[in-house]
Amino acid sequence: MSYHSGNQLIDPYELFEKAKMHSGMHIVDFGCGKTGHVVFPASKFVGEMGVVYAVDILKDMLELIKRRAAMEAILNIKTVWADIEREGGVAIAPKTIDVVFMVNVLFHFDDYNSSLNEAKRLLKSKGKIVVVDWQQNLAGIGPSTDKMVDFFKVEQWARKNNFVVQDNCGVGPYHRCMILFRA
Repeated sequence: MSYHSGNQLIDPYELFEKAKMHSGMHIVDFGCGKTGHVVFPASKFVGEMGVVYAVDILKDMLELIKRRAAMEAILNIKTVWADIEREGGVAIAPKTIDVVFMVNVLFHFDDYNSSLNEAKRLLKSKGKIVVVDWQQNLAGIGPSTDKMVDFFKVEQWARKNNFVVQDNCGVGPYHRCMILFRA
């Protein structure tokens, strides 16, 4: 079976390099979706000693991820049904995660703080949050202009919460990436 992962718009390996990921890391993909755009490449990248948590609020998305992982005999992917907007909503132990990915997630929310706070709760002391979101609409794909992520608000949250903006750049023609490092 062939899986379309969306790599044509965002190259996950470029994100891994920017986040300085390496084998053995524990990472989380908030809003993993049905394709596992970050999940499956990350599982290879972190290797057998690493763990990838696929987090989504839609159980059917997690079931698709679980089935594909089983079919491909991938053992380092764990699915977690969760509400990332709720404090303590993700059933992963605090301070155990190296990198939290939030790819095409924040545009769904009016207030980013809850999701960013939940990511912060999970991170180890020198962890990172990788925020990637739409900055230009692609012929009906992506959010309307009024729902595009305000990266200035993300940066303000970072400053208030002792994070440093490690990188702030475009990824692909339609997205922006901001990597927040917990100082």
